Amino acid sequence: MREIVLDTETTGLEPKTGDRIVEIGCIELINHLPTDQKFHVYINPQRDMPTEAERVHGLSEAFLKDKPTFAQVAQGFVDFIGDAPLIIHNAPFDMGFLNVELARCGFSEMPPERAIDTLDMARKRFPGAKNNLDALCKRFNIGNSHRTLHGALLDSELLAEVYLELLGGRQRGLDMNEARDQKSDTQIVSLESNKPFREARDFIISDEESAAHEEIRAELKDNLWDS
Repeated sequence: MREIVLDTETTGLEPKTGDRIVEIGCIELINHLPTDQKFHVYINPQRDMPTEAERVHGLSEAFLKDKPTFAQVAQGFVDFIGDAPLIIHNAPFDMGFLNVELARCGFSEMPPERAIDTLDMARKRFPGAKNNLDALCKRFNIGNSHRTLHGALLDSELLAEVYLELLGGRQRGLDMNEARDQKSDTQIVSLESNKPFREARDFIISDEESAAHEEIRAELKDNLWDS
């Protein structure tokens, strides 16, 4: 099963009044576990960078000036995510920005139900608690000391770990080979246990039991014994 963990950074909070995406980070998951496939771009928003937003992600207008526009990366983004479900923390925010940007470039908007919102998942599991990404990393003992600023790719990598924990932890992500290996190990342990050894027993069938068995066999049609 393929899923995409996704995060964006923006110039502000409202795409319909002129705020733009300045960074996209995506991590591919197969059966809930990250692969080495990633999509990461910085984007020239073609506008100024408000001081408040720069304090959050550290991306200045000067840094983004020579980066591609959203229109220039849109096709690559659409190709990477394909039709996979999107794992997003506070999905309405990122989906709102992405759909405005996609529509501006002539691409179809993505339906809300395509997103799996980890913020909703966390609120249902930990009602009344802080459920931002930093709080969830702390709760699940996921190291995030290197996260001094928001960054789309770094946040996607952390969110991939949080998502796995919200699903129930790494055990859920074991593939079939790992599961078979664990089952085999369990069988070996049971065979090497300290239970007393017993010789195999012989079970003798009486003549009456044998005759009764033959009688039942004769009544069966296309039975396996006579094939």
